[in-house]
Amino acid sequence: MKSLLKIAGAALALSIGFAGHSFAADYPTKDIRMVIPWGAGGGTDGIVRKLSTIAEKEIGQSIYAENIEGGISATGVMQVMKARPDGYTIGSLTYDSVVTVPWQGLLPTYKLEKLKLIARVTSEPDAILVSSDAPYKSVADLIAAAKENPGSIKVAIQNTGSRLHLAMLQFQEKTGTEFKLVAYPGGAAPQKEAILSNEVDVVATSMGDFSALIEGGDVRGLVEFSDSRNPTFPDVPTAKEEGVDLQIGSFIVLAAPADTPDDVVAKIEASYKAALESDEFQEWVSKVGVSPNWLGTDEVTAWAKDTQKTLFDQMQALVDQGVIKK
Repeated sequence: MKSLLKIAGAALALSIGFAGHSFAADYPTKDIRMVIPWGAGGGTDGIVRKLSTIAEKEIGQSIYAENIEGGISATGVMQVMKARPDGYTIGSLTYDSVVTVPWQGLLPTYKLEKLKLIARVTSEPDAILVSSDAPYKSVADLIAAAKENPGSIKVAIQNTGSRLHLAMLQFQEKTGTEFKLVAYPGGAAPQKEAILSNEVDVVATSMGDFSALIEGGDVRGLVEFSDSRNPTFPDVPTAKEEGVDLQIGSFIVLAAPADTPDDVVAKIEASYKAALESDEFQEWVSKVGVSPNWLGTDEVTAWAKDTQKTLFDQMQALVDQGVIKK
């Protein structure tokens, strides 16, 4: 009897093993759901839809987008976390998904460990811009002027405690400078008014948000906080080129439920990598002010955790100083 039980158990184990192998080998056999945790028509939505349209040609099944808004992306992230880990539900994460949601506790059960990060696909670095007639011809000029007169150069950020605020705090720390940071809540529009009316000398923002003013010759970029040049603004140097070790900005990361099989994730990763590198996507993205910035499965989790820790530490310091509330 014991021998029969052992044989039955071994047969069951083998059947499970072969079934798992067959599943991964045959994947995908049906449509794949891509959760976008923001509304239709936004920047993230457009990029993820474009990539997915190309990636589905590589993977051999349709990848359909589903916009699930709410909670600064928390609602959509939760949908991905709770989905079956079979590769048929994946999602897109942004800065808020990785930083804001866990920092503010908007999804108490959320940790990066409950997701399997597939890849970072794009980034839109934060940048420093100045008016076209500003005396600073390079970021080195700006740093030198700030060191000569600490606290005198006004820089428009957005909300206090925002990503742009943190970007400038890191820039000050890494360059040994001090600026007068002026908050303009409400996005890029108040910042545009501030620099056009000469209320401030400098703006911390993204190149894409100021593209019309750049093209009109009203402002120019000094530096982007990135390690690769933006194809839409190729004349603007990166922080890395300028000797400043700073990479910060918005980004898009693809993710799956935590227990999704590695070989299934590898197929998804390969399809999106091919899509990102395609002539079709490269030509399209060169016109929208966002940089393709691939980081694969083996590296993206460590990058995301490092990004979280750095920004959490920055925000906690602001809380301790009474600048923001958690």
